[in-house]
Amino acid sequence: MLKTLAGFSAFGLFWGAWGAILPAVKAETGVSDAQLGGALLMVGLGALFSMRFTGYLIDRYGGIVLPVAVVLFATCGVLPALAGSAVALGGALFLLGATSGATDVALNATGTTAEADTGKPLMNLAHGLFSLSVVAASLGTAALRAAGAGALPVLGGVFVVIVLIAAVLLAPGSGGHIRPVAKEKGKRRLEPALLVFGGLCALAYVVENAWQSWSAVHLDTTLGAAPALASSAPAVFAAAAATGRISGNALLRLVKPAQLLVVGGSVTAAGSALAAVAGNPWLALGGIAIAGLGTSVCAPTLISMTGAWAGPERRAGAISTVTTIAYLGFLLGPAAVGAFSSIWSLPTALGCVAVLAVVVAVLGPVAGRAGARQTT
Repeated sequence: MLKTLAGFSAFGLFWGAWGAILPAVKAETGVSDAQLGGALLMVGLGALFSMRFTGYLIDRYGGIVLPVAVVLFATCGVLPALAGSAVALGGALFLLGATSGATDVALNATGTTAEADTGKPLMNLAHGLFSLSVVAASLGTAALRAAGAGALPVLGGVFVVIVLIAAVLLAPGSGGHIRPVAKEKGKRRLEPALLVFGGLCALAYVVENAWQSWSAVHLDTTLGAAPALASSAPAVFAAAAATGRISGNALLRLVKPAQLLVVGGSVTAAGSALAAVAGNPWLALGGIAIAGLGTSVCAPTLISMTGAWAGPERRAGAISTVTTIAYLGFLLGPAAVGAFSSIWSLPTALGCVAVLAVVVAVLGPVAGRAGARQTT
């Protein structure tokens, strides 16, 4: 259990620092806004490239994949600070995305294995610690930037901390690691249950990343909020998500995962609708916080359900399939909101996000039934 929590905290440490140091990376690399946008797409492409293959590696080699993936991820996290051109930055971000995707799969496979071994819910807590780590690292990096630190000292420091965590807590001998499994005979099929889990997880990620990416813009351009208030929206969303995940982990001792999906989707829909139609920034900020509370539990719960459904023989492969499908939603969410806002308006596009949350709530019982029908 400690392995999982430490790994998710280290993962969040990097991404919190990355979001805060990105302006320095842009300035030091000398790229334009358009070039930076193109380079950032490489993160997603790299992740999609590595996720399924990582599931195979975990099934083949077991728990050793996690510390290796974490160290490679930390190493590639320094590369953007060394890039001197748009092409070099794009290559660095592709490698960062590939190792990030591998780390994501390995962490979720390790977490669901720990749940199976202990019989206790863990994934919402682990994802909650990720969110807390993102907030803490973001604030810490902001303080370092105010003191004059550049991209290389910040990302280099993050590298050192993550490698230390990998060496001390994620090593194969630290307990609870995944054992290699016998190679399955025959061709692997894409089970209907995995499509259900992955599809719902993708919808949850669309909602989550839509608000994470567009909440500040909504407050600023739609509602005319002061810059400081508008800029606080992503942090409010992240803090609410951390709170929701930690609370959701406790709720799973009282309710079934499918029931938590229904509650989470319903709360998300209510908060998203409130934020979309709000007439003043403070009311919208409240809706954003409610949306963060609700959507926070959906993806971790679905990943946990995937691990329980798959069993030890194919857990890593199932997790890699679901997270790959889900990641498509994470990538497409902000772009879809932008496209719909250009056709209609930003509030209307964000209102559509509330509809997606309703879909998650309605189909929560379907995921529960799919999880109950484990195939052999």
